[in-house]
Parts: sequence; structure tokens; C-alpha cells
Amino acid sequence: MQELLVDVDNLDELYRCYMPYLKQGGLFVRTNMRYEIGYSLALRVTLPDALEDDVVTGKVAWITPQGAQSSNPPGIGISFLDDKTNLNAKIEKLLGTMLNSGNPTYTM
Repeated sequence: MQELLVDVDNLDELYRCYMPYLKQGGLFVRTNMRYEIGYSLALRVTLPDALEDDVVTGKVAWITPQGAQSSNPPGIGISFLDDKTNLNAKIEKLLGTMLNSGNPTYTM
């Protein structure tokens, strides 16, 4: 299974990448590589100020192609499937009240 490395430097970037509307959560990953909806892969995610990576498996649930009208960067949204390290809960704890801010993200 292909593994993507995701290093999130700050909370603003984490907010823009997080996809809370997916059942088990998910992350948008900037990439120029082409993927199909439903493609399975693993993410190795480093959250802001984390000492260790979290690994989660998921499937492509969102695609933003090159040159999208929204001017968002190209990439894919990965829906979490096997979240043994509770990455979704860690993200929600880090973001806290930012989740209700209504600021734009890379997907909505």
C-alpha cells in the first residue's frame, strides 16, 4: 500500500486540511499525483509540535485537480478508515474552537 508523508507545520494549515464532515474524519493532502476516488493508501502524519508520527489508512474521497476554479491547491482528500492511533480525536483536540470558525478550507 502506498504511503504519503504529511507534515503539518501549524494549526492554521491543519484547519485548512482537516475534513470533519467525513464519518471518521480525513485530511486533504497537497499533491500533483493523480489518484482515483476510492484508491486505498496510508498516511504518515506529523501534527504540529508532535514528537511521533501517526499512521492511518484511508481512501481517496476528494480530488481537487490542477487549475481548479476555486484557486485551491491540487490534492486529494483522504477519508480515515483504520485510525488505530486516534488521529481524528487528536486533530479535533488541537483545533478546538477553530472547528466552528467558518473560515474557508481546501475542500469547503
